[in-house]
Amino acid sequence: MANVQHLFVFCPAVSSSWGSPSLYSYRIHHLVAIFSLVYVILKISKLIVKRNEWIRALETFPGPPKHWLFGHVREFKQDGNDMYKVVKWGESYPLAFQMWFGPFVSILNIHHPDYVKTILASTEPKDDLSYRFLIPWIGDGLLVSEGQKWFRHRRLLTPGFHYDVLKPYVKMMADSAKTMLVQEVTCTFLLFYSHFSGTNSYIKAVYELSDLVNVRFRTFPYHSEWIFQLSPHGYKYRKACNVAHSHTEEIIRKRKEALKDEKELGRIQSKRNLDFLDILLCARDEDQQGLSDEAIRAEVDTFMFEGHDTTASGISWTLYSLACNPEHQQICRDEVISALEGRDTMEWEDLSKIPYTTMCIKESLRLYPPVPGMSRKITKPMTFFDGRTVPEGCLVGTSIFGIHRNATVWENPNAFDPLRFLPKNSAKRSPHAFVPFSAGPRNCIGQNFAMNEMKVVVAQTLKRYQLTEDPMKKPKMIPRLVLRSLNGIHVKIKPVDLEP
Repeated sequence: MANVQHLFVFCPAVSSSWGSPSLYSYRIHHLVAIFSLVYVILKISKLIVKRNEWIRALETFPGPPKHWLFGHVREFKQDGNDMYKVVKWGESYPLAFQMWFGPFVSILNIHHPDYVKTILASTEPKDDLSYRFLIPWIGDGLLVSEGQKWFRHRRLLTPGFHYDVLKPYVKMMADSAKTMLVQEVTCTFLLFYSHFSGTNSYIKAVYELSDLVNVRFRTFPYHSEWIFQLSPHGYKYRKACNVAHSHTEEIIRKRKEALKDEKELGRIQSKRNLDFLDILLCARDEDQQGLSDEAIRAEVDTFMFEGHDTTASGISWTLYSLACNPEHQQICRDEVISALEGRDTMEWEDLSKIPYTTMCIKESLRLYPPVPGMSRKITKPMTFFDGRTVPEGCLVGTSIFGIHRNATVWENPNAFDPLRFLPKNSAKRSPHAFVPFSAGPRNCIGQNFAMNEMKVVVAQTLKRYQLTEDPMKKPKMIPRLVLRSLNGIHVKIKPVDLEP
């Protein structure tokens, strides 16, 4: 009881020392403000120390002059010239140079095959900020996962891209391309790659998410998770994520419902040619363990993003390249007409009959790689062929666009010349000089599928239409997760059978 009395005596004493309730509230807020300020100072101090460490670590890799606060962010005007600026910097800083996005994020940008060979030989995950910003959208799928999880998923998914699985898809691609080509068109055909105006909510969400990831990467306060989440852009990102996730969850739900039918399950498992979702749902490792629901959704989101957006870019820029080079376009058209022998659609056997068209597609992928760059965060020190070393934790960016236009690797790099990909010419180059699908153990698992799709669509388009460049509407390239044009890609077309 004495203790209780003492407590009642003690509390008023404390209260009186703090004065009136309003003064008490003021002092509490004052303390919170002091603690917050101390926290911010400590956080900034830690970042400054880290910044100085990276400046010292990358001192052997000089780069273009930077602003003390914005780094090189303000050098990128989003006006269609940003991609060429990186190539220009590469001429002054051979092999690799440092770039800063804001005051605390540094990236070693590499743009030479001999450097790329070193980084792509590893299984380091694509784990820079831009890819981490993707995780709420695509989850921890094959694109960003690492270690044993990545190895297991890669092994389970590889059967989905086997030769026997890809073969029947050619007819589906051909039929889809035919449907697109027989639609009514005007004399000017806008490949609406950068300005999608359709009603498909999923595709619109993908485009918005891609743009928002770029905005977040370029705006260094948004590198903070809580600042981004509280911002209007963060709200838009969450909303678009919900749309994308609802779409993939509905696809998975419908297929899982179908698999509850034992007859349907038996039919799918006995098929020679499984589709991608079948493989995800039926895949089992050596312990007969399948993928979790979360893992399945992450892989579906990953491949829905990687599959349609990148291939659309590749097709669009290839048709643009051929519109700008009518002599090569005609050679491709003659080759396609010969291969099809009067038919309107491509078949599996026809893919090997259009080598010149294939070289033109590759040359377009060189000039306009659908994924213009990629980055990895290394987990151990890495030494390059010239003896320079970067420490653990360094963000290493591979400029695919820069490699493909590197004048020390490619003669007259800005010219469209499909003969670069004749076997005898390719043999003279480093295998890492042309990496539109990356290379090494973490290369694009669906690259053969993508090439087949591009061949089919390009071939059937050329058989039906003549493409002409619109000189008043030249595309302005902008770097995003996928290469886009600021003003769209405009190509004039007319039916081939109307040519004089």
